[in-house]
Amino acid sequence: MASFFTKTKLYIEANSKTWDDTKVRLQDDGSGVYIKTFTYDGLAKPTAEQLASYETAGNAAEALSGVLAKRKKEYLSWQKQMEMIYKDQKNGTTTFKDHCDKVRSDNPKG
Repeated sequence: MASFFTKTKLYIEANSKTWDDTKVRLQDDGSGVYIKTFTYDGLAKPTAEQLASYETAGNAAEALSGVLAKRKKEYLSWQKQMEMIYKDQKNGTTTFKDHCDKVRSDNPKG
């Protein structure tokens, strides 16, 4: 189930706006998350039905975010990447390319 934040963000972006903490504030008072303030010019606060319509897109966005976070970790630090590239150039190997291909194949976007 997509988070309330994700669905709200998708609604805002679908209406050609960007998330701005000074214009929207979510709150959870213990009975669930809701929009406490929403002050975008020319954009009405979304209804529950409007947010619900972003469930599928929200699930996809959150799944992709998880994949990208895992890829980022598995790609290793930029220092290790540079070391692989240096060794590849020196030895005529494809270690870096092979590493990147494996990370992408192990963590497909969808």
